[in-house]
Amino acid sequence: MKKIVLVVVIFLALGLFSTAFALEKPREAVVVDAKGVVEVKTPIEDWKPAQKGMVLTQGDIIRTQKASEAVLGMDDGGKMTTVELSQSGQLQLAVLLENKEAATQNTLLDLSMGTVLIKAQKIRSLKSKFEVKTPTSVVGIRGTVFSVSVESTE
Repeated sequence: MKKIVLVVVIFLALGLFSTAFALEKPREAVVVDAKGVVEVKTPIEDWKPAQKGMVLTQGDIIRTQKASEAVLGMDDGGKMTTVELSQSGQLQLAVLLENKEAATQNTLLDLSMGTVLIKAQKIRSLKSKFEVKTPTSVVGIRGTVFSVSVESTE
């Protein structure tokens, strides 16, 4: 009898945790513009050319070669946030999640090389996050225009 009760409690607990995590749904970014050699890598595909209108999701990586640039657009509650990746850059969309019920969004961009110019909308909720991670820091914003650069150490 004790084993049955323990099993039921475990299943209930797992059900509650999965419901809480299910509230966060993936978001998307769209390639608004790509000039020069711009490539995208997904968790299941190797590098391929980026094209205007291409949809990117959490975990995808975008990179630009010399004399190239890319502009990504992300919907932030009906308003558009843009991310401009300059030449010789590499950026991973590490976290792109939204919880519509709580009206929160979590964005983490991992910049390993190059420069990004971000024009972000004001965050709708104090629990929302928009962060840019570099090899040496993490920058959080609340809605502004800002730039982050990572240069080679070689």
